[in-house]
Order: sequence, then structure tokens, then C-alpha cells
Amino acid sequence: MKIAIVHEWLTTLAGSERVLEQMLQCFPNADIFAVVDFMPDAQREFLGGRRVTTSFLQGFPFARRHYRNYLPLMPLAIEQFDLSSYDLVLSSSHAVAKGVLTGPDQLHVSYIHSPIRFAWDLQHQYLRESGLNKGLKGFFVQYMLHKIRLWDCRTANSVDSMIANSRFIARRIRKMYRREAEVIYPPVDVSAFSLRANKEEFYVTASRMVPYKKIGLIVDAFATMPDKRLKVIGDGPDFAAIRARCPANVELLGYQSFDVLRDHLQRARAFVFAAEEDFGIAPVEAQACGTPVIAYAKGGVLETVIGLENEHPTGVFYPEQSIDSIRSAVMRFEAEGACITPHACRSNALRFSAPRFREEFSAYVEAQWHAFQRERVLDYSPVERPRPVPAAIEVSRG
Repeated sequence: MKIAIVHEWLTTLAGSERVLEQMLQCFPNADIFAVVDFMPDAQREFLGGRRVTTSFLQGFPFARRHYRNYLPLMPLAIEQFDLSSYDLVLSSSHAVAKGVLTGPDQLHVSYIHSPIRFAWDLQHQYLRESGLNKGLKGFFVQYMLHKIRLWDCRTANSVDSMIANSRFIARRIRKMYRREAEVIYPPVDVSAFSLRANKEEFYVTASRMVPYKKIGLIVDAFATMPDKRLKVIGDGPDFAAIRARCPANVELLGYQSFDVLRDHLQRARAFVFAAEEDFGIAPVEAQACGTPVIAYAKGGVLETVIGLENEHPTGVFYPEQSIDSIRSAVMRFEAEGACITPHACRSNALRFSAPRFREEFSAYVEAQWHAFQRERVLDYSPVERPRPVPAAIEVSRG
């Protein structure tokens, strides 16, 4: 059986690449396709030396740094991959990967990280944050997103089976595509983190500093709590603006190595999270260290963190992305958080391990393949047709 795995783009080792890594462990003989491949050599180990087939966008000017600017061409690019010789096609998609062309004798299973976020329910937020919600340029971007939505819906119909990375995304798939999706949580390398029971008197957050991560909001909230320390790990476009208003009790550490990140997650009193994520790997990594999570109550984090109202809680939720809501959640954590134990946090994180993902993903794909084969046998089986009824013979009355 020939297998192809289609990935969006290979530029850095992030959450979707971790999913690709585990897919390759499940199907080590699969061939890889991606719109572009600019993965640094230091991060390519998970590909196992495999050659990646890329699209025509690979050679476009400035594609290495500005590949996202070619989004309007990506549907065309993904459709140019000739996968006709493959029996099974697996796609890992948060933008265009699920749009590859397959035929009726091929099974296409797509792992959906999310329908295209900036083209659907998050479009208006994306346009505001990018300054593209008005003007002539904004009009063209909105028209382009309209066309992408039409293409996105059409290509959803050609996927045989869909997997969502959380129940939150399964609901989004049902809303956008009117399709049901199996939920298989993405892999988190919890084995790379170890439990530490003794915590220190500081809070931590870690993320790329882009608008929807709301790191600036967390910093502003701690500015109203000068007696509480916050350490921030990460870099990105918002770093300079956040540094300009950073209070004395908040320490911006910028980009840090994995060892430094892990050390802070292990020692922190709690991990503060303010984004609306499809799944959210960072809160699971914090819990793997035995560290509670203070999180905005929306998105995949509702499935990875257990609130105080439960028997074995691992965190505290707050209802709004606001300074007052975060401050109230921190106060509640300090007042009621004694019931959260490091061992409960660690135990909860183990639900999202990489071996668990491989087992569930392999079993699901295998079940879909067998069902697909049974349907093909029925489709191509000879059908016994009813015999023609002889013409009526008129009998003369004599």
C-alpha cells in the first residue's frame, strides 16, 4: 500500500509538525508533500532523512520569509500534487493541505487542526489586528478570504474521514463543513517534562508574542498586582510594545532554550494562559511539570485543564479576556488553589502523550481503511440484474 502524507508548510518545529512526526512513526514508509519546505537543518531530524516534495511556490521570490503572503496561490499549489498512485492519503491541515485531489479508489483521511481560522469565525479579529478591515487593500483581502471560504467548503466534501484535534474543533468543523469528525487529541511530549512538587513564588507564561496570544493582556493584569511576580518567555512582533509598558514585577526573558523553558515551568507557582486556542500544548506541558494552569475558559483548554469544581482539579478558569478577569482568577487561585496537587496535574497531562496518539491514530486509520475496502468490494461486485419480462402474447378470441 502506497501512502502519502500532506503537510501545510515546513518552516519551524511547532505543534502541527509534532503531529506530522507521530504520523511518520505510524507510517514510516509514507512519502511527504508540503507547499514549501524551509525547515532548518537543526530541526529536520524528525523527518528521518526523507525527501519532501514541494510545490511551485518553493522557488518564488522571498518565499522563505514571506511564504504566507502567497496564501491566495496555495489552493492552486496544493492541487498540483499528483497523488494518483497512492492508495492512502493522510493530510495534516489547518489551511490548505486537505485540498489535495484524490480519486474514488483512494482513501483520504484528514487530521484537522482547525478550519482556516482567519477565513472563518476569526476573520474580523484577524483583519482588525492586521489593519486590513478598511481601505482598498482591505477590500481585496476580504474578497480573497471570501474565495478561500468557497474553496475550503468545496474541498471538505472530498475528504473521506475527518479527525479533529479537540471537541472544540469538532464543533467548528460541524459548523463550517457540516461534517462529523472523530476527536483524537494531538501528541504532547510529556516524557520530556518531569514533575516538581516544590514551587517558587512566581507565575509564568510562555508563547510567541502575537496579538491573539494576549501576552500583553497578562502583563497588564500583573501590573495591577505589584506584589506578584511574573516571568514571560517568548519573542515575536509584540515584544517591543510589551517591553515598553512592562512593570517592575514582570520579567521579560525573550526567546529561551527548551531547558530554560522547562525549568521555569517546573518551578512556577502557576502557568497563566490567555489565548483562545484550538488545543493548546503549553498548558499540558505545564501540567506535566506538576504546575497548575490559570486559563481563559474558551477553546481546547477546557478539555485539557480540570477546573476547581471537579474532584481532582488542575487549574482555575476565568470568563473574559480582561485585566479584571485575570486578576480575579489569580486571587481565586491563591485563595482556593491548595486543593490542586502536582500529582493531579501530572496525571492529567499523561492523557495526551505521544504513544496514546499513535495508538489512537493508527487504529482509526486502519478501521477507515478496512471499511473503505469493504465498500469498494461491494461497489465493484457483479450485480444480479432482474430478468426481462417476456412480452405479453395476445390470444385471439377465435
